[in-house]
This record gives sequence, C-alpha cells and structure tokens, in this order.
Amino acid sequence: MANDAADRTPVFDWEQARHTVADDVQGIVVGTFVAALGLYLLKASGAVTGGTAGLALLLDQATDWPFWLIFILVNLPFAVLAFWKRGARFTILTAVCIGGVAGLSVLDGVLLPVHDLNPVYGVFAGNLLAGVGLLILFRHGASVGGVNIIALLLQERTGFRAGWTQMTLDVVVIVCALLVLPWYIVLLSAAGAVVMSLVLAMNHREGRYIGR
Repeated sequence: MANDAADRTPVFDWEQARHTVADDVQGIVVGTFVAALGLYLLKASGAVTGGTAGLALLLDQATDWPFWLIFILVNLPFAVLAFWKRGARFTILTAVCIGGVAGLSVLDGVLLPVHDLNPVYGVFAGNLLAGVGLLILFRHGASVGGVNIIALLLQERTGFRAGWTQMTLDVVVIVCALLVLPWYIVLLSAAGAVVMSLVLAMNHREGRYIGR
C-alpha cells in the first residue's frame, strides 16, 4: 500500500519543468493580450482599478491625453526602478509588456468598438481579465510595472509590509477617483479592484506552480 502511494506521488524534474524560450514568448504575448483586453473593458466602462493601471485609467478620465501614452508614462518609471530589484531580464520584459499593453489599447479601440457596455459586467470582467493577464506575466518573469516594486523596496528599508503599502496606494487611487467619477462608479471600481487582488492572491503563491 505504501509503495502504491509512493508510485502515485508526482516527482518533478525541475530542469524539465523550467520554461523554454518558446514558453516565455507565448506566455508574455498571451498575458499582455489578456491584461490589455481587461484594461480596455475597464476604460470602456469609465471605471478605475487599483495600482498604476488604475492611476492610468483615472488620468485618462481626467485629461485629454491618450490612454496609451498615459499608461507608458505612469508605468515605465517603475519598470526602470525594477532593475535594482529584479535585474535586467525582468526590466526588459516588463518594458516590452508595457509597450504591448499600450499598443493593444489602441488596437482594441479600433477592432473592438464598445458601445453602451454594462458597467457592472465591464468592471468585473475587466478586473478578472486583467488579473489573469498579470498572473500569466508574473509566471513568466514579467509585469506591466506597478507600485509593487516600491512596496518591496519600502519593506526592505523600513520593514513596513509590502501588502499594506500596495493596499494603501490602491485605496488612494480609488478615493481620488471620487474627484472625477460618480460615486457609484467609484464603489463599483473598488469592488472590481478587490476581485483583481483576489485573483492574484489566490493563484500567485509559492509552491502552486512548478514552471520556472
């Protein structure tokens, strides 16, 4: 019986489980596409979310600047800062993903025009897609920037937990949205931001994924 149980226990060769270049390429392409689609639905809903993505959406609502440019300007500095935290590979891939999301935001607007999108559907579907897209990118060593880099650096220097920093900055973005958006859209945005956070928190855990 013990031998049968041992036979059923999965044993992984970590070198075989390591991502190939092809794995990373398709993962980054798919993750960028899905994240961009999620942000496009949020933009079409007139909503925001947490983090730098939410800040970019908020500035898009408050200014006449194109979303693709705002997204790059908001996120690229964090990607550069990541060089000291995660190294050159992560920084380069993140910069590529930021550019990809910016470009796809323009393409989505041309190829997928959205009119009269139900805001409840748009916000929750947008946050789910954005969360899944980010999860894919994280698993392939990339991101689309974000305040998580600042949160990690602050934790190292002061001991203040990165999760609390991230949550505080998310709340700041949502509260600032009250200056631009109707209160019910802000509440909906807050609920959507929680959905995205849950997608990442429940799926991006050490030991839950063997690919490297």
